[in-house]
Amino acid sequence: MTVRELYKKLIARLPDSLAEAWDNDGLMVCPNADAPVRRVLLALDATENVVDFAIENRFDLILTHHPLIFRPLASLSEDTPVGRKVIKLIESGIAVISFHTRADRVDGGVNDVLADLLGLSDVEPLGEDGMGRVGYLEEPMSLEDFSAFIKARLGAPILNVADGGDLVHKVAVLGGEGKDYLKAALASEADTYLSGNLGYHVMEDAPELGINLIEGGHYYTERAVLGFFEELLSLMDPAIVCHALASNNARWM
Repeated sequence: MTVRELYKKLIARLPDSLAEAWDNDGLMVCPNADAPVRRVLLALDATENVVDFAIENRFDLILTHHPLIFRPLASLSEDTPVGRKVIKLIESGIAVISFHTRADRVDGGVNDVLADLLGLSDVEPLGEDGMGRVGYLEEPMSLEDFSAFIKARLGAPILNVADGGDLVHKVAVLGGEGKDYLKAALASEADTYLSGNLGYHVMEDAPELGINLIEGGHYYTERAVLGFFEELLSLMDPAIVCHALASNNARWM
């Protein structure tokens, strides 16, 4: 299967209509649309380490969640991190595809994977545009126990937790940046809202709002989407070999 053929299949499953208007994802770099795709490297971000790994190990394509090119490039040179990576990729003949907010919203994507990891049942879209998810734990648990459970399930070394004064039972989730969906979480009558980042002032308001708030880390609440990407690729072409690589340059200390 060629880059062109694979991308056509992918956007049939992850159409432009699912992306936010401000987003920039899709085909980021394509030195040769007719090049065959046999080996795909999966990562949350196309960091320089990821790009170098792909080059050294002869991958044909990198599939990421966060866009390699998010803002328009004023120039293309080795003087900027993005420019340097794009030049390396073109010289090495490696394509890059990124699916960002459409992978957040799509059935089976980031937020369905996150809900599944937590074992939520009766899962429904969060808010009118369906970016997040909301569902129920099998049994209510304390915020302390739920936090320990999250750390184990996400592999997150640390959480930022604000106690809203309730047991955890109905949980809203949104991987990555979630402060814009706090109102949707409150409207859903969730007692707990888990996201990657919510921000200082949002967290400080938890007791007044009456909702438990948990920041699990942007990376840790989204990285499980790589399994979704791998499953898509295996269905589209079982001959494609996938490898997932960690891309978290920042770490808790």
